[in-house]
Amino acid sequence: MNYLAHLYLSENNPGVQIGNFIADALKGNRYMELPVVWQIGVLLHREIDSFTDAHPVFKKHVRLLFPVHRHYSRVIVDLVYDHFLAAHWDRYSSTPLTLYSANFYCLLDAHKTQLPQKIQQLIPVIRKHNWLVQYADLEGLRSILSQMSRRAKFECQMDRSVDWLVENYTEVEHDFFSFFEVLKKFSQEKLHILNQNFRPV
Repeated sequence: MNYLAHLYLSENNPGVQIGNFIADALKGNRYMELPVVWQIGVLLHREIDSFTDAHPVFKKHVRLLFPVHRHYSRVIVDLVYDHFLAAHWDRYSSTPLTLYSANFYCLLDAHKTQLPQKIQQLIPVIRKHNWLVQYADLEGLRSILSQMSRRAKFECQMDRSVDWLVENYTEVEHDFFSFFEVLKKFSQEKLHILNQNFRPV
């Protein structure tokens, strides 16, 4: 899953959201240097990624994209799922996506100096182009994928995957809805366990 899904699955807990957001920039046990609630977010992020990577629906979509996009296929599917979450945001949240994203950007600003350097460099890009909101629109998704392609180490043309999505939209959307309900339940259970494990004795 990509940024929006990870934030949503943090259940509106600011500390968990931050940890979830920065998790990919932290390798190994580096997360243990963070505030406890951020650690929970990092570990939740890893649980979500492991569950997603192993799920048959996700693997099916990666397999369909792989002949053209190779190892970038997983990244593309993550972004496609964020598109569906953003496009159907009202189905999952009573807070408008524009307000939700603005609140999160303010949260990042409040903790900017504590964030990994890699994340500090990424924030202006995400904020300038308002990725969390742009996900909802297919052309916005294409724009984000194009930006990512330009920063990729290899020629990948990730933005071309939007054409595949348009051709298979209804089927992929249906798959997303069924998958995301299972992921939500899994994430809620894992977050409860993590909160229990980190509770002071």
